[in-house]
Amino acid sequence: MDNPSPSDNFEAFSFGQTLIRDAKNLKKRDRTQAELYNAGCDLLNSTPLSSLKVAQICQKAGVAHGTFYIYFPSRQDFVASLLLRFVQFLQTIMHQPSKSDKTNTVRTTTSTYFQLFAQNIGLMKCLINHHEEFPGSLQAFQKLNREWATIVVDSAERKLAEAGRAGTVSRNELFRRAYALGGMVDQYLSALLLDQDPTLRKVSENNQKVIETLSLIWERSMTE
Repeated sequence: MDNPSPSDNFEAFSFGQTLIRDAKNLKKRDRTQAELYNAGCDLLNSTPLSSLKVAQICQKAGVAHGTFYIYFPSRQDFVASLLLRFVQFLQTIMHQPSKSDKTNTVRTTTSTYFQLFAQNIGLMKCLINHHEEFPGSLQAFQKLNREWATIVVDSAERKLAEAGRAGTVSRNELFRRAYALGGMVDQYLSALLLDQDPTLRKVSENNQKVIETLSLIWERSMTE
């Protein structure tokens, strides 16, 4: 599968690389913690959460085994902290398109979410498949979904008003549609990027076409 876009900056969507970049000028303690987080991100791309070991994380980060426990009491605490910070990262990045492009919110945000999903496969797999094990990250993810749904609903109401159809679709109905469509996108991207369904991959080789399809479904479902 091709990269999200030739012009996109990989590090802008990779959580681990963003942490490393932001920690460059910080104290050694913060840089070491960023290295541990980044190691976890990399390992989870190819290692099931159940198989992730502290020794693997330390080896990948290039730190002594005991150093890990200076920052995290256990592997479970490490993963919980990593996922919570990742959701906060998603929240920050997902808000940027809606602030910069009010005219095409669905298209720009769908593109952003696709790229975030593609560049953080292991973390997205944990969020989708193991959220019940990490209530803090689950609550943060639900907050992200709620805020995204609100942005989409507000955009849909503006478009309905511009078309002279204000109030023809209730706000509650728009929220139901937004949540249903959000679940559809997660299921689609999970099948494509996590499960690598061969049939879906065959018809989804062009990422921009995938984004266009998902955006079209969003826009039509929210305003028709």
